[in-house]
Amino acid sequence: MAPDNNPLNHIRELVDEERELRARLQRHEISPDEEHARLRALEVELDQCWDLLRQRRALRETGGDPREAHLRPPDEVEGYLG
Repeated sequence: MAPDNNPLNHIRELVDEERELRARLQRHEISPDEEHARLRALEVELDQCWDLLRQRRALRETGGDPREAHLRPPDEVEGYLG
């Protein structure tokens, strides 16, 4: 994954992939298990991208350098909800 340069573009790509997965499931090209596994991975990547965008916004709003934001590991980002 390389959302560091442009997280919004990466988010769009992930959403497009999600739509394609659902279409492939409807066409019986993949199994529900395959769809579910890839959707879970997409969800984690999306959470990481949104977290990166929030970090950049917070740094900007507090006078920091948004380039200091970094992509956090999945277990850290996913742990926010727990």
